[in-house]
Amino acid sequence: MALVDRSRRSRLLVIGGAERYGPGGTEILRRFVDLAGGAAAELVVIATASAEPAILEAEYAALFSRLGAGRVRALRLETRAQANESAVIEALATATGVFFTGGDQLRITTVLGGTRTDSALQTLVQEGAVVLGGTSAGAAMMSGTMIIGGDGPGVARTSVRTGPGLEFLPGVLIDMHFAERGRLNRLLSAVALYPHELGLGIDEDTAILADGDCFEVLGSGAVIVVDAGAAGDIRTPVDGPIALTGARVHVLPAGCRFELSGRRPSLADGAGGERELAA
Repeated sequence: MALVDRSRRSRLLVIGGAERYGPGGTEILRRFVDLAGGAAAELVVIATASAEPAILEAEYAALFSRLGAGRVRALRLETRAQANESAVIEALATATGVFFTGGDQLRITTVLGGTRTDSALQTLVQEGAVVLGGTSAGAAMMSGTMIIGGDGPGVARTSVRTGPGLEFLPGVLIDMHFAERGRLNRLLSAVALYPHELGLGIDEDTAILADGDCFEVLGSGAVIVVDAGAAGDIRTPVDGPIALTGARVHVLPAGCRFELSGRRPSLADGAGGERELAA
């Protein structure tokens, strides 16, 4: 496996869904606008994942404008031909923030994967030129190995379906709507099948803000981190339940941070500081 370069300064806001309706109001989206420049922000909304892109484009454009963004425009990408157009690359070049809506994450990777849009976004993120945000399907596609679906009972191969993501955040598996839809079984299944990846289960109205090698938890819920690096035994039979022993599980609410390379969490101490936990 190739080593992941975490020296780059990429800023990613990865949201577990329902950020427009949760108890935190729209604070996560307000953070996205602020990170992208506030009144000077040039935002692009991409609703490729949605079966009704016009509706989500209009809703997010109006919301980001109310939250103080300087300019918001939709970028309609429904075909790979569109994703390879020069006009799209030019539109992205002036953006300070790019936001992917929810829907079907497989549609995002099928339409964008390997295109000029994909390459342009990868470069912009690596250079720190844009803040990349995504919710629900727009969050799932940011990992290298993407969870596509699965709702089978137990921890088993049949409980999860995976495929290649766009890998804006290497070394992780991302699942969304986590607590609300009871997805622990499928995240455990995915991590057992890909033990080199960290499993991140992100609740609704909750997000991680990844900045270089670390991420911070935002919002009203929590992020579950499943780390199989220390697992003593992993068995993934074709039929029947998976065995996974010695894996670590961290529950991180807002204010907590996690170091990706060192796989170390730190908890907010209640006084505005942090306390690192022993590995």
